[in-house]
Amino acid sequence: MPTTPRIAIVGAGPGGLVCARVLQRHGVPVTVFEREADPHSRAQGGTLDIHEETGQVALRAAGVFDPFLALSRAESQEWRLYDRYATLIRHDQAAEGDLSRPEIDRGQLRTLLLDSLAPGTVRWGHSVKAVTPLPHSGARLHHHDRTAEDFDLVIGADGAWSHVRPALSDAQPSYAGVTMVEAHFDDVDHRHPGIAHLVGAGSMSAKAGRRSLVLQRNSNGHVRAYLIFRGPQDWHTGLDLADTEAVRARLLAQYQGWHESLLDIVRDNEGGFVNRPMFVLPVPHTWQRVAGITLLGDAAHLMPPVGVGANLALLDGAELAQAVIGHPTIDEALDAYESVMLPRAIDNAKTAEQMLTNLMPDTDSDDAAFPDTLWPANDLPDSSPAHTG
Repeated sequence: MPTTPRIAIVGAGPGGLVCARVLQRHGVPVTVFEREADPHSRAQGGTLDIHEETGQVALRAAGVFDPFLALSRAESQEWRLYDRYATLIRHDQAAEGDLSRPEIDRGQLRTLLLDSLAPGTVRWGHSVKAVTPLPHSGARLHHHDRTAEDFDLVIGADGAWSHVRPALSDAQPSYAGVTMVEAHFDDVDHRHPGIAHLVGAGSMSAKAGRRSLVLQRNSNGHVRAYLIFRGPQDWHTGLDLADTEAVRARLLAQYQGWHESLLDIVRDNEGGFVNRPMFVLPVPHTWQRVAGITLLGDAAHLMPPVGVGANLALLDGAELAQAVIGHPTIDEALDAYESVMLPRAIDNAKTAEQMLTNLMPDTDSDDAAFPDTLWPANDLPDSSPAHTG
């Protein structure tokens, strides 16, 4: 690109940070706006399996693949499937040297990417209200403090409830008919040996009809649990979600008849429960080009968390940066990026939609199949609705 563009990325999640890192590696300055007050203002969520054909490609482009491997857990590619009676149906373990989908905690990945950026790249505590196109080219970033800044390119990497998306699309996330309720276990091998046995070194799922229980092993003996069920978004009507014991009783009723060892996931968690209804964007989700504005990751293609979302966000970020670097104008760069990203997102969203239907059928029958194509599915949500700037 003959002149250095002014580039803003809204959202300091993995996709936005990879985009910033690849740009900086090629001498293109960039500013990332993040609403969080600092890198440690909240927990970043669970674990991710980083796929060699998507997320790992992005980390290689960002020059952080080797430190990623040093932090990742190849042994956590292990996956166990149980029925509601705690009978082990399937047990997958990676072969020695298999690095096709090693696991890493979201917080570790985010810290790795933040540390790879030039000091001052991320402007913490900067909440973006909206983005509007400028008359001739570029876009104006409107902050919540009523200030505004102009850029040649604004990239919305700000997740499900993106404040950049309305500049391109009227689409809004809608409830997918499935809810996840999150719980936690610490020092699991010593304090919760039954949970440790169920989850092994990686992840497990116990499934029956429209309900499942999922465990994910994170680093440092931490395990996250997800109680996943099909039903109305207001399943908790009449409950105070802050009343842990009342929520526990309602959830135990949902899983009545399941094996006692599985019910311990609901009985013995540490702390409270976090309600996470699942939202998705329409499929297909596309837009007419608006000069100087684009999206990546969940802001562009929010889909059910069945193993691809974070990996696609990483790949989006790397490919967008490479398009900016490799084309003479922003418009040409966006043509190249969106012509690949949007069809890929549509294909993956359709697949994810079908996977969710297979995983969470609208039936209580135990006979519903668990498709091999879902093996493994470790892209459960982070600890907030979105990374937003």
